[in-house]
Amino acid sequence: MTKARIDARFAALRAEGRAAFVAYVMAGDPDADTALQILKGLPAAGADIIELGFPFSDPMAEGPPIQRAAQRALARGMTLKGTLDLARAFRDGDQDTPIILMGYTNPLVTWGYDAFARDAAAAGIDGMIVVDLPPEESDPLADALDAAHLSLIRLATPTTDDRRLPVVLRRTSGFVYYVSVAGVTGVKEADARTVAPHVERVRAASQLPVAVGFGIRTPERAAAIARVADAVVVGSALVDEVAGAVDMNEDVTARVLRKVASLAKAVRFARQGLAAV
Repeated sequence: MTKARIDARFAALRAEGRAAFVAYVMAGDPDADTALQILKGLPAAGADIIELGFPFSDPMAEGPPIQRAAQRALARGMTLKGTLDLARAFRDGDQDTPIILMGYTNPLVTWGYDAFARDAAAAGIDGMIVVDLPPEESDPLADALDAAHLSLIRLATPTTDDRRLPVVLRRTSGFVYYVSVAGVTGVKEADARTVAPHVERVRAASQLPVAVGFGIRTPERAAAIARVADAVVVGSALVDEVAGAVDMNEDVTARVLRKVASLAKAVRFARQGLAAV
């Protein structure tokens, strides 16, 4: 289904009058088996879309929480192939929830864009966010993803001005990811009043849904962003739950899914003024 899953999910959410909750998790964190259990539990906990990070040794856009998650996953042997294996196993029980891979260029170059796009589509991936690939250099990957019917989802930021925006949006599909704060993940907090006009500008220029991520850790903050954006992305807060559960010898899956449920509920009811916090 690839791109069709993303489009169908946003169409259904528009009909419901609510934003999507996008849960980011790191493949293989804290280990492959637990990561798969978390993945399988995300839709029932309220995740509308899953962002699945593949671990990389130099994740330049990530703050300390996701850096540590990548290191935990790499230490347990997780690879890009293993990430696709997790997605394939998830698809055995869920054919509807979109999965977006998020990561960096080097592993894709090593695999080969064409081969990777085919293998990702076969594993049930719907789109890609490649953090460190500039639009000017992305046509070979975009060609490979187009051939496999996968979306290339780009990042717009607070510094993306009106002259730069058309370049960023070229060949973007599925949705646009708006980075709400300058800097890395998990450090600053997103402010809905500041974000709102940027979301409107990106939405008008792209005619695509706009997801907002970076700086969203609490149900209150998630609800506020859900009132101005088409989707709310949370990552660092979830990988922190993994780390906390490991440190306290708690059930990792249960702890992560509780956090997902609280955030997802806030997003689901934000526009009705009923967000539970």
